[in-house]
Amino acid sequence: MHGGLSPELNKLDQILNLNRPTDVPDTGLLCDLLWSDPSNEAQGWAMNDRGVSYTFGPDKVAEFLEKHDLDLICRAHQVVEDGYEFFADRQLVTIFSAPNYCGEFDNAGAMMSVDETLMCSFQILKPARKMLPGSTNNKSGFKVCI
Repeated sequence: MHGGLSPELNKLDQILNLNRPTDVPDTGLLCDLLWSDPSNEAQGWAMNDRGVSYTFGPDKVAEFLEKHDLDLICRAHQVVEDGYEFFADRQLVTIFSAPNYCGEFDNAGAMMSVDETLMCSFQILKPARKMLPGSTNNKSGFKVCI
């Protein structure tokens, strides 16, 4: 998944049957797969603060996994401080691989590996140290990092 779940997703084949290439509509299955977000504050489906798609609660994660005989949903799409973050009793994981996203977040990035026993492990990409604005090291001319 990129974003998350959709109330319109009844069978996984619906994802395979999406027209490609395509423009992303403002509503519907494709929009939700790209833009929906998990929320501890949601029970079921709720409106998303992004102004598009939905948020979904842990109950929807459990329902989806049981219906499709899956163990874990892996998604991206949201900055998370440590590069990865579990949700819904470790039934969903958000993985974000861009450290220091857009220079505005002091987040780590992460990569997830899954071994032959389905054990997940994470490699963390630490954010680069921030530069002091306008500061340089007088001897080298390089900016000072903190």
